[in-house]
Amino acid sequence: MSEGFELRKFVAPEFVFGVGARHLAGRYAKNLGGRKVLVVSDPGVVAAGWTKDVTDSLEAEGLSFALFTGVTSNPKADEIMAGVAQYRSERCNALIAVGGGSPIDCAKGIGIVCSNDRHILQFEGVDTVKLPMPPLVCVPTTGGTSADVSQFVIISNPLEKVKFAIISKSVVPDLALIDPETLTTMDSYLTACTGLDALTHAIEAYVSTARSAMTDLHAIEAIRLISKSLLPSIANLNDLELRSNIMQGSLQAGLAFSNAILGATHAMAHSLGGALDIAHGECNAILLDHVITFNLPTAPERFEHIAEAMGLDLRGMGSVQKKSALPNHVRELKAAAGISRTLNELGVGRSDVNFLTDHALKDPCMATNPRKASHRDIEVVYEESL
Repeated sequence: MSEGFELRKFVAPEFVFGVGARHLAGRYAKNLGGRKVLVVSDPGVVAAGWTKDVTDSLEAEGLSFALFTGVTSNPKADEIMAGVAQYRSERCNALIAVGGGSPIDCAKGIGIVCSNDRHILQFEGVDTVKLPMPPLVCVPTTGGTSADVSQFVIISNPLEKVKFAIISKSVVPDLALIDPETLTTMDSYLTACTGLDALTHAIEAYVSTARSAMTDLHAIEAIRLISKSLLPSIANLNDLELRSNIMQGSLQAGLAFSNAILGATHAMAHSLGGALDIAHGECNAILLDHVITFNLPTAPERFEHIAEAMGLDLRGMGSVQKKSALPNHVRELKAAAGISRTLNELGVGRSDVNFLTDHALKDPCMATNPRKASHRDIEVVYEESL
């Protein structure tokens, strides 16, 4: 059967996009039945002032709240359980996440545990969340993770040195308030890392074996928007039009990958983040061109579409030139964005490769990679990225 006629589902939350959207948090929390809200954020987002904008909107609607900021990058299982304890002790009945992927995934984890009454480590895998979370509103402050629109939760288990995924439509937020203005407090490095994370989402969704016509539309538009706006936005951090393009691209990429799932880049980045607690966006950026080179022979036409969406002119090129054009362009983009470190410079050595490969191959994102990978295949990609 043609792939155009295969059964596919598409899940997305309600979202409001535009400057000032964050100020609607109180109104929507009240509409969802919130009485007391646990606001999940992190110290950096609090310092930037975005969390206070949200809590002010709660007060304006007469809603009480408690603030939980015990979240680090790559949110940990024990942080989630601490949030659960506060949610219960404060007698909350709704959640708002303000921040990047870490606070949003932490809030999702808190919601899962509060409704299903089991430790967060017991929910790893696909469709393991049986009961819906309490109402959850997300206010993303980075243009990259798209956790605010996805059916993914990524959590670190430091005891095992692994990251694990929970994938379920039960963890799709009720509402995302997507405000490009929140990106203006990110520095150039974080802008680069999160933008390349979003670009990786879009590229992997476009070549995923679970893609569909609907995910293709979102993925290719995300690639176009991010490719044309990322470097200018790094150079002009306060430009709201550029920030809006990046936030729109991140949203489109999120809608694509939440439904098409991802591939080897993310599986390998999750393994790195779990083992060494290093930034997810930078891991993706380091690996991306190497994974593209590995996958390209399996889906050459798809990667040509990606190259064209990124602004490359492939006309007149032979097959050998075409194969190298996109990986080379991604390397140039990374360098121009200021991401030049290798895995070795992040503390990864050859002795780590076997452990990292074992866990990458178990990651659910590997199941939808366009090219089936052996243990040695993944080892080689890691080695090339050292």
